[in-house]
Amino acid sequence: MVRIGVILLRTGLLGLGLSLMAGCSDSWNNPYPGSEAHANVLYSAFSERPKHLDPARSYSSNEVEFTGQIYEPPLQYHFLKRPYTLIPLTAEAVPTPRYFDAAGQALPDDAPAASIAESVYEISIRPGIRYQPHPALARDAAGRPRYHALDAAAVAGIRRIGDFEHSGTRELVAADYVYQIKRLANPRLSSPIFGLMSEHIVGLKALGAALEKAAQDRPDIALNLDDFPLAGAEVVDRHTYRIRIQGKYPQFIYWLAMPFFAPIPWEAEAFYAQPGMADKNLSLDWQPVGTGPFYLAENDPNRRMVLKKNPHFHGEIYPTDGSEDDRQAGLLADAGKPLPLVDEAVYSLEKETIPYWSKFLQGYYDSSGISSDSFDQAVQFTSGGDPQLTDSMREQDIHLITAVAASIWYVGFNMLDPVVGGLGEDRRKLRQALSLAFDYDEFISIFLNGRGIPAQGPIPPGLFGHVEGVAGLNPYVYEARDGQVQRRSIDAARRLLAEAGYPNGRDARTGAPLVLYFDTMASGPDAKSRLDWMKKQLDKLNVQLVVRGTDYNRFQDKIRKGNAQLFEWGWNADYPDPENFLFLLYGPHKKVGSGGENAANYDSAEFNLLFERMKDMDNGPERQQVIDAMLEIVRRDAPWIFAYYPKSFGLRHGWVMNVKPNLMANNTLKYRRVDPDLREARRAEWNRPALWPIVLLVVAIIAVIAPAVIAWRRHERKTA
Repeated sequence: MVRIGVILLRTGLLGLGLSLMAGCSDSWNNPYPGSEAHANVLYSAFSERPKHLDPARSYSSNEVEFTGQIYEPPLQYHFLKRPYTLIPLTAEAVPTPRYFDAAGQALPDDAPAASIAESVYEISIRPGIRYQPHPALARDAAGRPRYHALDAAAVAGIRRIGDFEHSGTRELVAADYVYQIKRLANPRLSSPIFGLMSEHIVGLKALGAALEKAAQDRPDIALNLDDFPLAGAEVVDRHTYRIRIQGKYPQFIYWLAMPFFAPIPWEAEAFYAQPGMADKNLSLDWQPVGTGPFYLAENDPNRRMVLKKNPHFHGEIYPTDGSEDDRQAGLLADAGKPLPLVDEAVYSLEKETIPYWSKFLQGYYDSSGISSDSFDQAVQFTSGGDPQLTDSMREQDIHLITAVAASIWYVGFNMLDPVVGGLGEDRRKLRQALSLAFDYDEFISIFLNGRGIPAQGPIPPGLFGHVEGVAGLNPYVYEARDGQVQRRSIDAARRLLAEAGYPNGRDARTGAPLVLYFDTMASGPDAKSRLDWMKKQLDKLNVQLVVRGTDYNRFQDKIRKGNAQLFEWGWNADYPDPENFLFLLYGPHKKVGSGGENAANYDSAEFNLLFERMKDMDNGPERQQVIDAMLEIVRRDAPWIFAYYPKSFGLRHGWVMNVKPNLMANNTLKYRRVDPDLREARRAEWNRPALWPIVLLVVAIIAVIAPAVIAWRRHERKTA
């Protein structure tokens, strides 16, 4: 018995030691078991599963992170150049519109917008571009589609795209782009941009009506888009197509860089329309088919999504032209190299920020945002207010990336409201006083950890029309002091409030206190502190603020019907043009009555005329003058409290290269480069197992067991 006990004890300790040594060969907490340590793979995460990967339907940032790498519209944004510059992607060149009058006669490039009946964009696609491997494109020996006549029984044994034995590819042709434009009008897809594009693309609205009728007449039959002509999008030849736009719409060129205008092969839609496919989640919403540098190799949105290099990618090189700042930042080290620079990108589901942050610090994610919980651990501010990394971050060779987003947050006044609305002088001064009272410099410091810039108007930095510094300040809220932009004093707000008819926050006629109502869908402890801050801002004017919380649907309904008084709202740029922000204040786009994006229901005849002139102008001094006049009007009328332009803060590890924020481009994964050997070395260094607790536990176990074993042996000897 003694011998057996000793053997067991020794065997257990030996096994433990072997397991510890085995564990030392690989990190015990590695979230990628079995993965190749030195593989050329980028690791990232997503917090919410993409709902739509079909380019006709997808419009969310968490979706375009994938669709942007898979699909290729004809144009893209230059990765390095600022201001944002369009360059060809699949197109031979960036198209220049040709203008025609109502009689079909060609007009010169400088023709007045009023005389232009149509703008025509002719786009030539580079030959030789091919689609990713996909069974929809597989053909048999006779050249017929191999998998286009499947029944439900044939699909029954299929669980994923990889279960099909054969795959195929073919060349990208102009007809694929025309086919996708038609898909925007398909009522069964409900494209979020159909309404807007139907106002611009000739015949698109009529096509939508025809498809709607056909869908109602034949609800069980797939729509064959080739049976429905579209005058505004037509094939010229195999590699050329033409788009006709009503009137002059210079901003249309930016839409040609969005996945909405990427090509879709008709074979893919026919393949996915077969019986049983939708039940298997086999659709363009789940399994895209594109020509881009990557394809979706794995889609398990409850665990991970994997992009792999497209073996048929047509080829592209890293940009060779950039600024001197780009060169000094190492962003031109890969100039001229073939893209993409990584073979694979693995995205793991992380719903909570704390696990994401922990894995980033351990080296298991290559980059990370910075949540409020971890901000102080990552960033500190200099005496001059500039952000910099903490010592602990720099010791880990972590780098900070910052960028002012092409976005704005604002507090809107419902201009139809009898108290805060209207364009009378007293109403203007009331809104100006309230704008002064809301100290968004303080808000940014308290609630955003400095991640924002006080807004001076509706156009964010980086877009044409935005003017920096003293020259671009809002004179109704800020002033220049010693060459610096400074907020006006609260006394100025009190004077404006009195001139508006509310001295000391009371109605001069009735003596009743001024009570304002703020509608919000924000909730939770963080929201409460922000709402309390808003109340305190108006306390400075002796004005009462009543917060009316509601759910998202109810809030939307209030805004749509004009039942709100004050509300908070935001806007992200769809394209880098001031029109994309100024149209939010254009009268005919009022939310009430037209359902447009003008949630404040602001309607100034003076502003509207200038907007209609500005939107069709090319960038230049004349357009800037018009924009300056528009900014003066909206700053004076104050339909918004211009709150702030958000500033994004991100982190990357030292083994990740070619990271430059590009707020317009959505296809930047192909430029990323990683050093997997350095990453593996750092992971091993940062994730060494702490063995001493286990050794201490073993010693403790021995200390407990040994006396009993010794006593038992003595007893056995005495007995013997």
